[in-house]
Amino acid sequence: MQVLLAFDKFKDSLTAPAACAHTAAALRARHPDWTLDLCPLADGGEGFCEILTHAAGGTVETHLVTGPRGGTVPATLGFVPLANIPPAARTLLSLDNSHSSSVIPPTVAIVEMASASGLALLASHQRDPWQTHTHGTGELIRLAAARLGVAAILLGVGGSATSDLGLGALAALGLTFHAADSSSISPPIPAHWSRIAHLSGHLPASPALPPIRIACDVTNPLLGPRGAAATYGPQKGLRPADLARLDHESARLALLLCAYTQRPDSLMDTPGAGAAGGISFGLMAATGAQLLPGFDLVSAWLDLERKLAAADLVITGEGRFDDTSLTGKGPGAVAARALALGKPVHVFAGAVTALAARPHLSLHAITPPGTPLADALRDAQSFLTTRVREVF
Repeated sequence: MQVLLAFDKFKDSLTAPAACAHTAAALRARHPDWTLDLCPLADGGEGFCEILTHAAGGTVETHLVTGPRGGTVPATLGFVPLANIPPAARTLLSLDNSHSSSVIPPTVAIVEMASASGLALLASHQRDPWQTHTHGTGELIRLAAARLGVAAILLGVGGSATSDLGLGALAALGLTFHAADSSSISPPIPAHWSRIAHLSGHLPASPALPPIRIACDVTNPLLGPRGAAATYGPQKGLRPADLARLDHESARLALLLCAYTQRPDSLMDTPGAGAAGGISFGLMAATGAQLLPGFDLVSAWLDLERKLAAADLVITGEGRFDDTSLTGKGPGAVAARALALGKPVHVFAGAVTALAARPHLSLHAITPPGTPLADALRDAQSFLTTRVREVF
């Protein structure tokens, strides 16, 4: 029996690699003759760097960078030989080799925004998009750009704590933000935006700054009712009364940046410009970064199609699985594709809600009824292991 284990993370509880590993341990105890293929998934947030780097035989480094509210945090940075990346993923990256060295084999650097500027780095009382910034993510980009042989930087933008248009990252890369009296404003957090009057400085020119590719599945523009502040601000601590002000200030700073970088204002309307508090917009405006379909890239990078075709059974899961999952990304997309191939699928999730029965699809809620959320998060590993043993 060839079994594919393709879990995403159980948010605030289990990483995707841990969910795969614990499920594998439970299965081996019951069926030692089964062949298990562990394929943890990444959505651009926590785990993005390590999962993609390890899958392609790269190396992961840890660097101390500035956290989303100052101080230092350990953040991951991956380097993957370009030759190790599956051809379909290289095609999505749209790379030529003009940034590679004839002596040093070209690599792709992988930056995970969540590890430097992520919401999970802050306690609930510290979450406030007026006070958070992306400077640490910019430091990771700068470190990656300084490495010889880097042909491109791949940035995963899930799980951010920020709504600063990526201005903190741009400050780390060389831009300076000034008040009307020309004094510098640092960090350029939204709480200080009303004082910013003009910009100076410049970013490293290519090839010193390799092309940046942003893995992004959201389609939100920068501003308006579907924009960064309206859609993602509340989960980052934005009060409803402050939404209009943050959106207004975002528009003013976005116009300043577009004027300074000589990019059209219409860039704000690009689907995905509002991702991760607008860092996609900021990097597109200042560095020419390109957005890529995140799950498509991850699927190609992990060679999911081949793994699904080879499997006799597919096991996937995440924190919550509901009616929208099978038309979405991650485990839902894995399950939908496996079902289309006629493979039996088992989904394990912390919570399973309102899904109609489907042939070959078995859904398993791992959390015992009535369990408080704090206990469910703390004990997810044992709940998952127990449920897998019961089912198999």
